[in-house]
Amino acid sequence: MSGTVTGSLGDGGFAERAARADADDPLRAWLERFEPLPSDVVAYLDGNSLGRVAKGVNEAMVNFVGEQWGGRLIRGWDESWMNMPEALGDRIGAAALGAGAGQVIVGESTSVLLYKLARAALDARPGRSCIVVDTDNFPTDRYLLEGIAEERGCTLRWVQTDPGAGLTPDQVATAVDGDVALVVASHVSYRSAWIADAAAITAIAHEAGALVLWDVSHSVGSVPIRLDEWGVDLAAGCTYKYLNGGPGAPAFAYVRREHQSALRQPIWGWLGSVDPFAMGAGYEPSAGMRSVLSGTPHVLSMVALGVALGHLEEAGIEAVRRKSVALTSFALELADAWLVPEGVAVASPRDPDRRGGHVTLRRPDFRAVNERLWKLGVIPDFRYPDGIRIGLAPLSTSFAEVYRGLSALRAEL
Repeated sequence: MSGTVTGSLGDGGFAERAARADADDPLRAWLERFEPLPSDVVAYLDGNSLGRVAKGVNEAMVNFVGEQWGGRLIRGWDESWMNMPEALGDRIGAAALGAGAGQVIVGESTSVLLYKLARAALDARPGRSCIVVDTDNFPTDRYLLEGIAEERGCTLRWVQTDPGAGLTPDQVATAVDGDVALVVASHVSYRSAWIADAAAITAIAHEAGALVLWDVSHSVGSVPIRLDEWGVDLAAGCTYKYLNGGPGAPAFAYVRREHQSALRQPIWGWLGSVDPFAMGAGYEPSAGMRSVLSGTPHVLSMVALGVALGHLEEAGIEAVRRKSVALTSFALELADAWLVPEGVAVASPRDPDRRGGHVTLRRPDFRAVNERLWKLGVIPDFRYPDGIRIGLAPLSTSFAEVYRGLSALRAEL
């Protein structure tokens, strides 16, 4: 069922356009580099929440369990496993973050890394007691900052943002002053897909003497990121969305080189110490990004992530972005032709330069509609209070799949 596209009466020729777009797609070969969709799935439109399984992952995992874990046992730590967080971090930095070597490390979850970086940044600005964050940032980011504010006796300065757009440089310029230690923002809004002007916002925060922490979870692997070029201080993001690392895959942290010797994260674990196996009486942080680590690296998850990352490295983030814009533009065309007349509102930016890798559509009954779509094998996701997100992963999503998914949504309405 998922392998064919059929037109319908009055479809405006979109089926044929989807077929032509797939035939002309420079990345069409990558569609075959992922395991086939399950037989009961017509369209998977949630790659911005959980990426599909890349081919080679299963074999790599089986080989690792048998040959590395089973064959090398504890010796594997000395031979290669201990260095995996830095090695994989450098690969993510080069392929997706615009970050030079030695500034990215793979560690715990996004939440834990965001907490570590935010706390370290706050401590690095003594005498400043304010954190700037916008009201529509991802819930984890907001909750963590609320906890840090209570823990440290500092203040959160909320920027009211439009859920249909996102944080702007002008809003940040109004919010920052000499009491602000840290600005925390998402590069791509989880709700609307708004792409923030990271370079401008970072520069504005720096003029006020504040540090900036970017959550790049909804952009990494879909939208080009240039952390070094933008002068970003800190960043963190997950790897299970567009990087296809799998459920629960470890996150990554970026610390600009110039800050690494000064910032000290608050969870002092033994593997972040200068000599873990000395088992010393007191904590002394390791040099460089190793100090961001706390506990044992997630080796098995990093094996899967390493395989999937190879597909992005080969395709190149600029080519991925070009297809991402084409996919979201096609989805918007279908929405305007089929869904807007049925009372659906488009809640994502029309300007592709400000739009990330998903499109959010809104209607009051969309929670129930989304549940019906899942039963039909069409899988987008729902975001409270009334939004369906069409998540388009360029390496694994075809134009025909977008057509099938939006056709099903049209039929439900």
